[in-house]
Amino acid sequence: MFATVLVANRGEIAVRVLRTLRRLGVRGVAVHTDADAGAPHVVAADVAVRIGSYLSIDDVLDAARATGAEAIHPGYGFLAENTAFAAACTAAGIAFVGPPASAIEAMGDKIRAKQTVAKAGVPVVPGSDGAGLSDAELVAAVAEIGYPVLLKPSAGGGGKGMHEVHRPEDLEAAIATARREARSSFGDDTLLVERLVTSPRHIEIQVLADAHGNAVHLGERECSLQRRHQKIVEEAPSPLLTPEQRAAMGAAAVEAAKSVGYTGAGTVEFIVGADRPDEFFFMEMNTRLQVEHPVTEEVYGVDLVELQLRVAAGEVAPWPAELEPRGHAIEARVYAEDPAAGFLPTGGRILALDLPTGVRVDAGVAAGGTVGSDYDPMLAKVIAHGRDRAEALRRLDVALSQTVLLGLGTNIGFLRAMLADPDVVAGRLDTGLVGRKVDDWVSASVPDDVLAAAAAHRLLALEPAGPVVDPFEIPGAWRIGGPAWTTFRFTVDEPVAVKVRGRAVAAEVVVGDGKPATLSARRAGDRIAVTLAGRTRTYAVAEDGPTLWIGRDGGAWAVREQETADVAAAAHAAHGGPVTSPMPGTVTIVDVTDGQRVTAGQRVAVVEAMKMEHALVAPVDGVVRDLRARAGATVARGATLMIVEPEEG
Repeated sequence: MFATVLVANRGEIAVRVLRTLRRLGVRGVAVHTDADAGAPHVVAADVAVRIGSYLSIDDVLDAARATGAEAIHPGYGFLAENTAFAAACTAAGIAFVGPPASAIEAMGDKIRAKQTVAKAGVPVVPGSDGAGLSDAELVAAVAEIGYPVLLKPSAGGGGKGMHEVHRPEDLEAAIATARREARSSFGDDTLLVERLVTSPRHIEIQVLADAHGNAVHLGERECSLQRRHQKIVEEAPSPLLTPEQRAAMGAAAVEAAKSVGYTGAGTVEFIVGADRPDEFFFMEMNTRLQVEHPVTEEVYGVDLVELQLRVAAGEVAPWPAELEPRGHAIEARVYAEDPAAGFLPTGGRILALDLPTGVRVDAGVAAGGTVGSDYDPMLAKVIAHGRDRAEALRRLDVALSQTVLLGLGTNIGFLRAMLADPDVVAGRLDTGLVGRKVDDWVSASVPDDVLAAAAAHRLLALEPAGPVVDPFEIPGAWRIGGPAWTTFRFTVDEPVAVKVRGRAVAAEVVVGDGKPATLSARRAGDRIAVTLAGRTRTYAVAEDGPTLWIGRDGGAWAVREQETADVAAAAHAAHGGPVTSPMPGTVTIVDVTDGQRVTAGQRVAVVEAMKMEHALVAPVDGVVRDLRARAGATVARGATLMIVEPEEG
């Protein structure tokens, strides 16, 4: 085993790898950029080295040499599937904890990968098989394959740059967008096109191979719950496969790995028709550790990072002789994103963080840290294991309900709603399920009890202190005959008036047009306990300037008290046409100039965050005024990029 290993990554995967290194007694080295100087993975390491970029091969190798690292674990993302990096490690005499560069190169190019595994007898999806197709050649290939099709970058993974196309009139724009995203994410805009399998299920096989010709598989993971071709929830085993189907897919995955001389841990991904599970097609091979590897670890009782290290150190078949699955495991990814806004990335400072106990949590964030738009929006993974799938689902739901993360929008509430859906509970999954049901899993309104809790928090803050209470200091003031009503105007998605009268120990509250209800509140450590109409709930709270973050049952709401000027500004905006950035990111395209006439729905700019593009359109017919957007400029969520002034008449 190595004495010192450098982890060339950040976030939760760096923390997770460092945890195994510490358990094995191996010195762990972290690297970090200036933005991550105080990040959890830096704290978890034995030593940390500042670098200019996680993508700089020279910086990472210099850090390895300076710290005496004998091996480098790349995690996933960044340099994990970079052929040049793997080769550079070998040339420098440093072990790369992963497959040889030749295997990465063979499987990293999806076109070449399909050709390679097809020769080994692995079934592949019908599609283009030529490298470097021009736009015209892609159009011709689509005409031959037939709609619907899936455009995919030949390099990279993670769902970035993938686009479904169902109509000929959408193809040209989809190719242009896919090329831009592929170039931005992977530095290579080569595309391929495949037949789109309808009602597909995404099932992948975990493989392990050593440098002595031995290879095994550790069953499958179901990864069909996705948004934007990126996974949200993964589980092992799949509720779809029979033992015979599992054996057939596992054997095909092992053959695919052997066809390129693979070593280490890797994942072979298949697409399976929900109605024809005996028919499966190779999609790609991820030549690295997968984000969802914990569910396999929980089911098979292994540490895949340890096995990667042992293979890289030259050990023969370091995995257990008997690889028998036990029970069921499900993982939910916690993202900084807004499911109600099309899963757009969010960001901000983490004001409060309380992670659940009793389940496995792999997290790469801490309270006080800032989530920006430079890196992937995944914050943590919550993994539950049970004797069967039903128990694992129950344990995961309870764990998510106990999770508190305040300061930025997350998908935790959405995850709970999704996991409770009858189709998900029954295992009736496909990769389009999230897209079809997202509206059912997103709450369009703020619960009344949350707004009442915001009012209770204001009452507690206004409560007079001391043994003697001046009646004129009581919230709402004192009146002959009883306290007066006080009105708070709160805004979450839209303004709501909340009226209260009385003190926090005994008050009445009216939310919006609702009926009066009894209210009482008290502080409970860093939380508040609120009794509304006889029902008591505990809320996590955190203040960020004028915004009060309130969390309960895994959900979180940013409640802002409106001033009179804010109300007037909101009314004015309803008649005008401000174009604002829906997420923190970078302006990549500005389509208009100051004074230009535009029509409602016309694209005026493009904002990119975390390698995803979002087109901004004119809200009304009018003229562009006060153009502030500049290509290459960084913008905050809600920043006004321009005004579209309605034309008179």
